[in-house]
Amino acid sequence: MSERFVIAREGGDLAGERWAGGAPLVVLLHEGVSDRRGWRQVAERLAPQVTAMAYDRRGFGESGVSTAPFSHAEDLLAVLDQQGAGRSWLVGASAGGGLALDTALLAPGRVAGLVLLGTAVSNAPEPAFDPDTERLGALLDAAIAAGDLAEVNRLETWLWLDGPSSPEGRVGGEARALALDMNAIILGNGAREDDGSSGVDAWHRLAEIQLPVTVACGELDVPFLIARSRELAGLLPDSRYRELPGMAHQPYLERPGQVADLVLGAVAEAEHTRSR
Repeated sequence: MSERFVIAREGGDLAGERWAGGAPLVVLLHEGVSDRRGWRQVAERLAPQVTAMAYDRRGFGESGVSTAPFSHAEDLLAVLDQQGAGRSWLVGASAGGGLALDTALLAPGRVAGLVLLGTAVSNAPEPAFDPDTERLGALLDAAIAAGDLAEVNRLETWLWLDGPSSPEGRVGGEARALALDMNAIILGNGAREDDGSSGVDAWHRLAEIQLPVTVACGELDVPFLIARSRELAGLLPDSRYRELPGMAHQPYLERPGQVADLVLGAVAEAEHTRSR
C-alpha cells in the first residue's frame, strides 16, 4: 500500500506516492509520456526492501501545468526535503533520467546513485534517426499539424511502448491502456517540453558524476537511444550497462519485476562495494 502526498510549490502542487520500506529511499522519475502511475508496479516490488517514492512533475498526472517559472530539479530537491531524505537513489526513465543526471550535478551530496533507463541527457548531440523512427516521426508531425491528439497518442505509444521497429500492439492489455491514458493527460495539458529546464550541460560534465550509475536500455528501443546509452555508460566514471532483452522504451510497464530487480541489484552492488 502507498501513502499519497502533496507538496505545495509556487505555481502549482506536486502530487506523489510513497511506499514505506527500509533504507535507502529510491525516487522513481517518470518519462515525458507518462506519470507516476507507470512506476506503481515497480514500487510495489521494491518495498519493503527499500522505500520507494514517485511523484508527478508539473503538467503530468495529477500535477497541473505550472502558473509560475520553475525548475524540475528544484522541485525534486523540494520533494527530497519533504521526505526528510538524506542521500537517495534516483531512478529515471528517459526525461526522468535526464532530470536525475542534472540533479546529481547540481546537488551531488543528495544523491547516492543512479539507475537510468533509455535516458535523456541534457545538451547531448542531436541524434540521427533510423528509417522506422523516421517513418513514425513523419506520421507524428502530420498528426500534430492536424491537431489530432488521439492520433498523436496512438503513434507515440507505438513508438515508445512497442518500439519503432515492432508491430503496433506488441504490448497490450493493462500496460497499453495505462500508457495511452497517461499520455492523453500530458497531450491535453499542452505543456512545453522545455518547461522546467535546469540549464545544466550534463553531456559535457559527465566526468563530475562520481556516483555508481547503472545505464539500461531496451533491446527494442529507438536505435539512437541504445547507442547513446552504451556511450553514456562508457563516459561515466563508475558505471555499467545493462541491455533489457525484448523490451522497448517503457520497460517498467512491460516487465516491472525485471526493472525492480535491476534497481535492487544496483543498490545492493553499491552497498557491497562501499562496505569493502
